[in-house]
Amino acid sequence: MSSNLTWHQHTVDAASRAEALGQKPLVLWFTGLSGAGKSTLANGVEQALAQRGKHAFLLDGDNVRHGLCSDLGFSDSDRTENLRRVGEVAKLMVDAGLIVLAAFVSPFAADRQLIRERLPQGVFVEIYVEADLATCESRDPKGLYAKARRGEIAQMTGLDSPFEVPQSADLVVNTQQLSPEQAVAKVLAWLDDKVEWHAGID
Repeated sequence: MSSNLTWHQHTVDAASRAEALGQKPLVLWFTGLSGAGKSTLANGVEQALAQRGKHAFLLDGDNVRHGLCSDLGFSDSDRTENLRRVGEVAKLMVDAGLIVLAAFVSPFAADRQLIRERLPQGVFVEIYVEADLATCESRDPKGLYAKARRGEIAQMTGLDSPFEVPQSADLVVNTQQLSPEQAVAKVLAWLDDKVEWHAGID
């Protein structure tokens, strides 16, 4: 990083933006294996929040890799850099007063913790979208497991690359046991119980 950079403090701050939108900015971070249902759940929660008049935006793993992270592959270091960039975008969106929904495999605990630490206290909500490997592989919505089994792709999380299960997730949503509608309802119920919606950012 250049030593010639200066951080510019804006007159309108994060708290003012949050107050103007009438909501508490959050990062709802959906982590889990490919095929666990992260994107489906995050999309459902975003729709439900919009219906409540909340200002939210969904960052999806595949979508981000089409642009912001199109130069990155799937090595451990590239995955870490991918999430670092996403975390910084999420931080900017939180400063803008938004509720950010981020759906990423994010297999490494250290990467998820780093994003939590970059955000104000109480803003990062880790949601573990739980489904065992057999279930995820049977769903295989993108055909990734099939390609990995045929040797066409490497570093497939859950097969030849590890997934570190969150040990202290804020919320666990098991998509083997819940329908998509029930899973969305569980997230919303947790938010209603835990979040002071009209509180500003700390």
